[in-house]
Amino acid sequence: MPTRHVIISAHNGVHARPVAELVRLAQSHRDAIILRTTGGAEVDLSSVLAVMDLGLAQGDEVVLSTAESADAVSVLDALTEVLARRD
Repeated sequence: MPTRHVIISAHNGVHARPVAELVRLAQSHRDAIILRTTGGAEVDLSSVLAVMDLGLAQGDEVVLSTAESADAVSVLDALTEVLARRD
């Protein structure tokens, strides 16, 4: 199962705009993409509310994972870029 470990870099954490981008990317992928926090919370990235409820902040570490597929690596890379952006 492809995974990415990401440390949130944005000084404001993950707010509405990046969450919308994450969800859009996740919904364009045929398989579920799971975001897991170091505290053990897991959410499906296709849910705006579930991701917003996590209250992810700068410095938080998360793990993204999805099923093996032809585009799994590219979608995880795109999601990582959103989370690691320094806005």
